[in-house]
Amino acid sequence: MIIVTSAHIEGKKTVKTLGMVKGSTIRARHMGRDIVAGLRGIVGGEIREYTKLMAEAREQAIQRMVEQAEGMGANAIVDTRFVTSMVMSGASELLVYGTAVIVE
Repeated sequence: MIIVTSAHIEGKKTVKTLGMVKGSTIRARHMGRDIVAGLRGIVGGEIREYTKLMAEAREQAIQRMVEQAEGMGANAIVDTRFVTSMVMSGASELLVYGTAVIVE
């Protein structure tokens, strides 16, 4: 599956647009990670625990989007975008969406 943020894929021709596809996940903070993140917030630097949490959330959301696109018969997704939102204190949704297409 080709996934791009642009409207077109260099060297490929879009032969059919199948529609919007999306994938999402909601992740809550973990108490143990919060303690380490709080300590890191005091001394400064990257909060690796949250970086890892968000990377895992992105991969899961992308996989769900790809599964939906494959179910529609797509071989590519164009105009891919990510959106995050807080759904409650300590929990965030990560949504990825794009347009499923068939390219040659």
